[in-house]
Amino acid sequence: MVSIKNQVFFLTVIFVIIFNLQAQTQSKIFAGADESTPSRSEYFSWINNTNEGSTEKQTLINVDFFKWLKDKYGMQLDIYALDAGNIDGKGFCGNMESSRFLKQFPNSFDLIFKKASSINTRLGIWGGPDCFGNTLASQTARIDMMVKLCRQYKFELFKFDKVNGDLRTEKQDAFIEMMEKCRKYSPDLILLNHRLNLGKALPYATTSLLGGAETYIDVHMTNSQTAPHHRQGALAREGVPGLKRLTEDHGVCISSCLDYWEDDIVLQAFNRNLILAPEIYGNPWLLKDEEFSKLARLFNLHAKYNKLLVNGMLLPENNYGENAVSRGDSSTRFITLRNLSWQNSTYTISLDQEIGLTKGNNFIVRQFHPYEEVIGHFEMGQKIKIEVLPFRSCLIGVSPQWDEPGIEGCRYEIINQKGDEVQINLLGMPGEKVNMNLSGYSSYLSATIDCHKESGMIRGAVVPVSFPGPSLKESWHRALDDFISCEVPDDAESLYEATCFAADNNALEVRSLYRSGKSDIPQVIAARNALFDQPLFKERGIWDKYLFDNDLSSGFEVSHRWGTLPKGVFRLDLGKNVSLDKLVLEAGGEYNIPPLKTDEAISVEISTDLKTWKVVEFLAGKTMVIKLDPLVPVRYFRFNQNFESLLEIKGYLKGKSLNRSNWRASNLFANWRVVKAEKAWESSFVLNEIPKGSYLCIALDGKHGVEGAYAAIRVDGKPIGAPDRTVSFPGNTWELSVSKNESNYTYYIPLSKDMENKKIDAVVLGLKEGVTDFKPKVWITAYPIPFEKKSLVLKRNKL
Repeated sequence: MVSIKNQVFFLTVIFVIIFNLQAQTQSKIFAGADESTPSRSEYFSWINNTNEGSTEKQTLINVDFFKWLKDKYGMQLDIYALDAGNIDGKGFCGNMESSRFLKQFPNSFDLIFKKASSINTRLGIWGGPDCFGNTLASQTARIDMMVKLCRQYKFELFKFDKVNGDLRTEKQDAFIEMMEKCRKYSPDLILLNHRLNLGKALPYATTSLLGGAETYIDVHMTNSQTAPHHRQGALAREGVPGLKRLTEDHGVCISSCLDYWEDDIVLQAFNRNLILAPEIYGNPWLLKDEEFSKLARLFNLHAKYNKLLVNGMLLPENNYGENAVSRGDSSTRFITLRNLSWQNSTYTISLDQEIGLTKGNNFIVRQFHPYEEVIGHFEMGQKIKIEVLPFRSCLIGVSPQWDEPGIEGCRYEIINQKGDEVQINLLGMPGEKVNMNLSGYSSYLSATIDCHKESGMIRGAVVPVSFPGPSLKESWHRALDDFISCEVPDDAESLYEATCFAADNNALEVRSLYRSGKSDIPQVIAARNALFDQPLFKERGIWDKYLFDNDLSSGFEVSHRWGTLPKGVFRLDLGKNVSLDKLVLEAGGEYNIPPLKTDEAISVEISTDLKTWKVVEFLAGKTMVIKLDPLVPVRYFRFNQNFESLLEIKGYLKGKSLNRSNWRASNLFANWRVVKAEKAWESSFVLNEIPKGSYLCIALDGKHGVEGAYAAIRVDGKPIGAPDRTVSFPGNTWELSVSKNESNYTYYIPLSKDMENKKIDAVVLGLKEGVTDFKPKVWITAYPIPFEKKSLVLKRNKL
């Protein structure tokens, strides 16, 4: 018989065990997601607005854009996050009862929540980790407000950023209380930790920021080597240690330097595949109209296979290149490869456990990016060669079967498969002939190619397809003749000025707008207008068009917001040679023209061809009038000094104001006399064919110094400048300044058909006080790949 003492002892032990188990259960923290949680797609609004925050009107317009993507292509955005400045801002804490918040969001988040919910999108917010104040009342108010976001508006994401300060040690308990109460209403609430020391509250954070890095192209993230585009640095990002998915990589910036954005998304969504993927931010409405189908395709493909992608493995670098990853299950894998060199790279894929395959005997291998292609049918254990294009990513899928439209024998891109039609572009090089057939053809009712019926195709027949144009005799991507060191040419000044006049100093977003051209999509137009019509965009004077808009309340300014900028001079390009007798510059007042003073003499040089310059003098002041000879047309104006700000520029002939639609200006490029070239290199060649979308890359491998080397070309002796470069030319920026790199510039010069069979001289100028520890090289390439296209439409039963 057990004694009472022993009974008490055993009961005590049992009580302690139960208590400890309960304590362990209670202390287990679910941080909104775990490593096996499928990714959530996200857009966040940073650099759609800056620290001033967004507004209800602008946000509703942006959500309409994502609604259009869903209605048109079936693309689902899971989270729309309002970034800095909406409740909290840089250095201050806000609340939803303040006049500031209610001015921006007069209906709180009610209307935004309603519209977002209509497309199954949830909201997120940026804020400070410690906005609890110094009293119990302020702490309670802060907790209540954050809980309201989850209880009333179903928020799914909080991003707490050190920009708003760190979390005080004594407020860690309050932070924990806040997160626990919020997750009662939003159990899947994701908490992004941006460089914070949360102390004992750290387990409540879902993610940390990969490398502490942000991804604004050519602002926060730049190239580490020469490349044919601005996103080499983004494509070269490090892998996540241990492929840990509870990490945030700051997503893909779609705002500046847009080319090759899709390669960036492939690695973000399918290689790293973090808890937020695909994750984009900025201004995706700045893409070209024809690019939105690719954006939707990548989102849709990721969403379809989201659950499979949570399991990943790093692949052997010797076979697959750096940071290659395979994701999926025992029979279906997605493999991401990359090539960060100027030449094509070939990798060998083993269809076995090396990439994670352990089940199945027969597989269909498909390429999903940079174009789609059914590569072939293979057996377990076979090895296949995959070629990856220079400075691109590649997405390969391996599976016994694919529930995806597929074509064998021809490359293609899926444009849309929402509804009862599948729209596909067949892709082939000019003059290429292929024999193609459908993979999984039995589900289609009819097929047409360029509106011509192809009845046999839906029964499995092989169909010949020919692509128009003469076949290319040379590779569309290749190195051209080597540079040779030479004396500084007599026309060095003209070549330098050609690049200064071809480029601009506008905000990076303005450059993206010009890159993509006009849109015909109402939702895209509205979102673009919402960006550029913001009062602060105009007030910052970061677009030269404000000089030509008949509005003296706007102007073009030299931005000093983010550090020292180059001591440039003001340049004006009329777009063509124009006859005028008077050019009028409105400065608004003496405060806009230092170091000049009113009625001090100033000179401007004018030219028709960048070779011969004539000096004209005038007086500085509020309104400056330059008198010109109407019998001598002029195009280029190069002022010997700069202006802090100009409000308007007009030209007149016989009292009539001239059309200014093609006028352009810059204010950050240096005076030739100050940077005059001291060294030069030249490469000469003739291009017998120029595929569409072609451009030259003049790559300066090595150290040249900040703004220490410039490049341009001559075509039959005529100077033609480079309108683009990586790292980007100096700009009057919307958010932070363009990075100032001292190595590895690459200049980009578009090519046109009228340059075929003409002598082209590529010239690199080593400028005064620059560095010449670099080796120039010139390449021809194209973006996008210069495919010809044919439209394939497949009809199927209505879904």
